[in-house]
Amino acid sequence: MSKNNLGKELSLRDYQKNIKQRVFDAWRNHASVMVQMPTGTGKTHLLASIIYDLLSAEQDLCVWIIAHRRELVEQIEDTVARYSIRKEDGRVRAMSIQWLSRHWDDIHNTPALIVIDEAHHALAESYKELWTRYPHAKKLGMTATPCRLNRRGFTDLFDTLVMSDSIADFISKGWLSVFDYASIKPDSDDQKLIDNLSKRSWNGDFQIKEMDTVLNKRPTIEKLYESVRHYADGKKGVVYAISIGHARNIASYYSGHGINAVAIDSKTPALQRKQFVEDFKQGRIQVLVNVDVFSEGFDCPDIEFVQMARPTLSLAKYLQQVGRGLRKSKGKEYCMLIDNVGLYRMFGLPSANRNWQTMFEGRLAGKGNAHSIETGYYCAAENLTANDTIRPNDTLELVMTHDRLPDYLTNAKDSLESHLNHKILNAFKDRVYGLYGLKIENKITAPPQYVSVFDTDDGFAAVRFKNWSVGVVNEVGEIKIQLECFRKLKFLKDKLLAATDNRGKMSYIDLRSGKSYKQKPKVLTFGKVQMLEVDGICYSRTKILYKKELNTSLQQVCQHGFCLRFYDFLTTPQCRQVDKEDDTSGYDSVCLLADDYETYYHFCGMLPDGSIIVEDNEGKYYLVKEGEGKQYIAHEKPQTEEETFEVVIPRLKAEAAQRAAQRKSIEKREKIQKRKERLNRIQHAKPFKSGLKWGLKQGDKVIVPPIYRNLQTPVGNYCAFEGNPRLWGIIMLDGKVVVEARYINVEIKENGTARLTIIPGKTKTVKLHGND
Repeated sequence: MSKNNLGKELSLRDYQKNIKQRVFDAWRNHASVMVQMPTGTGKTHLLASIIYDLLSAEQDLCVWIIAHRRELVEQIEDTVARYSIRKEDGRVRAMSIQWLSRHWDDIHNTPALIVIDEAHHALAESYKELWTRYPHAKKLGMTATPCRLNRRGFTDLFDTLVMSDSIADFISKGWLSVFDYASIKPDSDDQKLIDNLSKRSWNGDFQIKEMDTVLNKRPTIEKLYESVRHYADGKKGVVYAISIGHARNIASYYSGHGINAVAIDSKTPALQRKQFVEDFKQGRIQVLVNVDVFSEGFDCPDIEFVQMARPTLSLAKYLQQVGRGLRKSKGKEYCMLIDNVGLYRMFGLPSANRNWQTMFEGRLAGKGNAHSIETGYYCAAENLTANDTIRPNDTLELVMTHDRLPDYLTNAKDSLESHLNHKILNAFKDRVYGLYGLKIENKITAPPQYVSVFDTDDGFAAVRFKNWSVGVVNEVGEIKIQLECFRKLKFLKDKLLAATDNRGKMSYIDLRSGKSYKQKPKVLTFGKVQMLEVDGICYSRTKILYKKELNTSLQQVCQHGFCLRFYDFLTTPQCRQVDKEDDTSGYDSVCLLADDYETYYHFCGMLPDGSIIVEDNEGKYYLVKEGEGKQYIAHEKPQTEEETFEVVIPRLKAEAAQRAAQRKSIEKREKIQKRKERLNRIQHAKPFKSGLKWGLKQGDKVIVPPIYRNLQTPVGNYCAFEGNPRLWGIIMLDGKVVVEARYINVEIKENGTARLTIIPGKTKTVKLHGND
């Protein structure tokens, strides 16, 4: 790169220069600094410029850039390379935290600066190891959203927060795009469905399974399609879905109705995902429907609309999603934000002010508030001009338009798969040589080199090689399994391969473990773990095999969602135990982990937050959390004190106890809030009689079944009831008893107190508490 071109790459916008100077100023007093900048404002260019300045001042510095996904690592490497900082010179190294966690001992240089991209993930245990191993290195965390759902702050890791201007400021100054915002109406059936979502996942957000059950339905997907047709017809955009099935259903429906859409998720092969993104950027694909793939790091400025089809309580997730559409692009007048799941009423407009410092300190959760529209964010459709097109029967309403937004901000000050073809990877024949290759759409992924291709499935192909042996290869031709003497191969469900030999006899190969079976295995599912059953024997789907008789007593099997345990009451533990007071600590227990196809483990114990400790057959101990995989923590033959079981476990137990307490506190608050909201919805309940008994009803809906001798007219959230003859108590409108029925008279006051008559002439007044 020429010096002049490098100068252009290094030229920062004024706000980037300002933040850069504030970072260097902060480093004078603090070793660890977090920077908050909205999505689309150039965080990666800023960090590259900071690194460039440091390396220019001191040539021998070593810099690490850590991201939480491999795709982000590649994007960072590309951006940093524009500053003449290439990974080949060894001074700057970009890595995923997953890779680094597995290779601590393989890296021998010591970083002077550690940059953490998307640093709101840094509270994970794997990141904390950076602070433990490299306490003297400067740290720089970059994020658009320094907040967590569980209100955990970042002050244990970062000493200070450097904040940029707000999204509203960036829009007003022309650095981010203006937008239209359409949201479902507060009284719509869709909003009611979302209001009734009650289950929470481990991180405090809505439970994916419940969301998928409620919203992954044909009528709801039809509404999504109608919204896109009405508000973004012909535009290029991204849809955020709940689950893989939801995304694929949306993409299939859109494609079947004239919108060129594809679904991308964690199971989409990397090469195919890359091709989809490139096709989207080039305009060959109109809509990408994704599941948590483009929430961070996805850079395509000419996105014209973003459709939100996934409810969330996470402010970070909301802003990461809408932020994909706020980048500026030549010829792009505005971005259309289509909110089919009521996020607007949770978080307000994307341009609303956020108290990032309070969230950074952990004094405020990055969580949605169902009443946010009451805090000044709301600009309803009825306030728009008469020229705005609003259909009477539409379930959505325009809450903001791009032409009104500048005034509003000023005044406020604040995997290609269609229903026609499910085989994405296809074979093609070279006419000259008569050999077969592989392609995805029109792109060749493996050159002609196979005598035949028997079958393809989910990015893999069963092929015959030139030497007439057979095997399984991936989409780029890498050999995954090689076999001999088979006439035919065919993929079956559940990652099984049927192989027919030259005599017509069939055998079955587990593509997970590579093990062959003479009979077709039956797939057994235990929570998130699968095993194969053949002739009364259960086999693990791991390369290091574990097998167990099928007639094992149910008392010897324990499902724990992300793991499966088998007790052996005749064998003492083969590994150290986390808690020797545990009832099962005196027996050996083998453990299989979800999505781990390498080996089986010995179970060491469970921590207070539900995470577990396991040991492999090489003496390595791991911490396993649901949805996060395993993290190496200790060794039976430790090289350092930090790898000693007795040192690591007390710390992990204390941290897990804190997480469990926080989770319990969150759940309790949410339960109280949910109950308050329910009571508000049933405040007009009235007594009704059925036979000889009384209950409460609101309209035609029974709130409290008729089980009482008598009920008085409710006062506020409370209602007096007669249990036994002439013995009265008090219930809440939802039926919860707050005063037992042992008083001859009860009088409820409007101020939330009640006067209870014990005997004639003797009364007492109590304060009613029924919300906890």
